[in-house]
Amino acid sequence: MRLFSTNKTSPSVGIEEAIFQGLPPDNGLYLPDEVPVLPDTFWETCESLSFQDIAFVIANAFFKEEVPAEDLEGLIQNSMDFDAPSVKVGDDLYCLELFHGPSMAFKDFGARFMAAVMSYFLEKKNRKVHILVATSGDTGGAVAQGFFGQSNIDVHILYPSGKVSDIQEKQLTTLGENVKAIEVDGTFDDCQKLVKTAFLDEELREKLHLASANSINIARLIPQAFYFVYAYSRLKEKHLPVVFSVPSGNFGNLSAGVIAHKMGMPVHRFIAATNVNKVVPEYLKSGNYEAIEPSISTISNAMDVGNPSNFPRLKALFGDKFEDLAASVSGYSYTDEETKEGILEVKKMYDYVVCPHTAIAYLGLTKYLETIEEPVSGVFLSTAHYAKFLPDMEEVLGAGLPVPERLEELLDKSKVALEMKPDYKVFRSYLDDLI
Repeated sequence: MRLFSTNKTSPSVGIEEAIFQGLPPDNGLYLPDEVPVLPDTFWETCESLSFQDIAFVIANAFFKEEVPAEDLEGLIQNSMDFDAPSVKVGDDLYCLELFHGPSMAFKDFGARFMAAVMSYFLEKKNRKVHILVATSGDTGGAVAQGFFGQSNIDVHILYPSGKVSDIQEKQLTTLGENVKAIEVDGTFDDCQKLVKTAFLDEELREKLHLASANSINIARLIPQAFYFVYAYSRLKEKHLPVVFSVPSGNFGNLSAGVIAHKMGMPVHRFIAATNVNKVVPEYLKSGNYEAIEPSISTISNAMDVGNPSNFPRLKALFGDKFEDLAASVSGYSYTDEETKEGILEVKKMYDYVVCPHTAIAYLGLTKYLETIEEPVSGVFLSTAHYAKFLPDMEEVLGAGLPVPERLEELLDKSKVALEMKPDYKVFRSYLDDLI
């Protein structure tokens, strides 16, 4: 399989090279020249397949030229060892729970699969890499867990000081060993800019063998398509069109859903649900793209992205045609007050507890459902366990919410992080010391 850059001035590459490069030299994003389409027989029988079976079929469509099927099956079984259930919340209303992995966030799917694939390639060539990743919340914990203990990979996680929850911070600052945390005095966009600048520094990339674990990396995106298809397969027996509402920040998750759609998955509509960092919902209304810089802090902090790095990929999946994108995706945005009202509404109406990000997906879905008359299966994605945002959750619902033991244990651990100004010269000096 060959992959091109969305900026279209870099040469196409194979999937292994795309994974380790992360970003093309022209600062675009990698996408397959053609998204592979799965055969009709798969879609006719997918309801009989397990999550791991579905994951293998999708991954094999991308990796079959690079990874033997037997090896790929092993990578899937080892990395995708948790569930992604579509829980019925109301009539034809489902929550796709993506928080059953080790860090209790949806990014476990991408991080664990990517760690497995990268380690596979590295072991074959006896190489070592340094992973650079910026996080607005859940990416850091998932990457930390996914790559922890990999002897051929060192991970450096940049996060904005004071803009992630206590549990999120502990998840990425308490592991140690090959996982290093950098606390940046700035916003997520500052963190992302430092990482992107480092990747465009050719001398540094060559000396350190840099790679990225952000959603800009195609290896993070492919496994996120697994759970969209799995959810569709479990709802197929309802014989209703499916609508997916995706809480969106960097737009990697929504891009993965569109990739699944391009592979043949029937979808009635995608909903891009955001907080007040609403650059994409505004674009979908007007056709004009205006980044929000700096990004605005909210209680749905993992979505506090003012200039979504995956948006060019989303556009490219629709041939950079606004009309085609707007015909498949609707956008809605919500304030913190509205988000809190959404959390309360879900608890009162369905006796179900959702995190702020999930509440935004729920609100976007219900808003869209008001605009249509035909029955559909509505699926809103739950990207993290509510306990990762306990202070905000208890403010809305009151104290006494149960906390999973593995999250509660984190609170007693000591944070270890290097404090840094959002200055590339300082970051470059830190990286130079690793050479």
